[in-house]
Amino acid sequence: MIRAVLLDLMGVVYDGDTPIAGAVAAIARLRNAALPLRFVSNTTRSPHETILTQLAGMGIEVAHDELLTPSRVAVEWLRKHDRQPHLLVHPNLAPEFAGLEGRSGRAVVVGDAGDAFDHASLNRAFRELVAGADFVALATNRSFRDADGLLSLDTGAFVAALEFASGRSPVVLGKPSPDFFRSALADLNCPAAEAVMVGDDAESDVAGALRAGLGAALLVRTGKYRPNDETRFDPAPTALADNLAAAADWILSRAEA
Repeated sequence: MIRAVLLDLMGVVYDGDTPIAGAVAAIARLRNAALPLRFVSNTTRSPHETILTQLAGMGIEVAHDELLTPSRVAVEWLRKHDRQPHLLVHPNLAPEFAGLEGRSGRAVVVGDAGDAFDHASLNRAFRELVAGADFVALATNRSFRDADGLLSLDTGAFVAALEFASGRSPVVLGKPSPDFFRSALADLNCPAAEAVMVGDDAESDVAGALRAGLGAALLVRTGKYRPNDETRFDPAPTALADNLAAAADWILSRAEA
């Protein structure tokens, strides 16, 4: 029985600024079935409100609390631990962390900094870690589908470089962290075993969700999906779907009446 649905965004709902064929209608069908939705994205280039505005422009109305991103979780983590952030993130994301002046120490926060990833910025972050700052990774994705349709390096490659150099392991706040999936379900009164995740990343979206205890995780053949991705990580997807529309068919056939 399925009682809640978690949806990735990039590569599942849209590519760039264009909805994937059938995705808008699929979301409407899931809502019409009274299934609670949470949109769980590992994007670390866009602020929360920008993503909501982008979705609205595609005809997808999403409430503030229906969207969970690593930056939102990171702000709460920094407040809880009273840490001042040293940011290695995309310039568009920096305003999300404004006003955080933790007095109990510093934390290096790494996201997808794009062109801001260079030797100088990585070395500054490395020196902060050597000096004792906490190490926070917004995500550890290996790659993403870029605007030109090809794969590009994602945050995980740069997190791995800092981990290797500093000998420090990061706290990972986005997918595939089990706590990220549990946070998405926290206010839904839905056991993880009765929730399903839909994503295009077999590692972070699908295997991550299943390791977090979700009852099912579907891998769609859109976005960053490449042939045989379903065989590369454990646990394997519960099912493959051509796109979100097909995933919605699978979900609705198993949803609570």
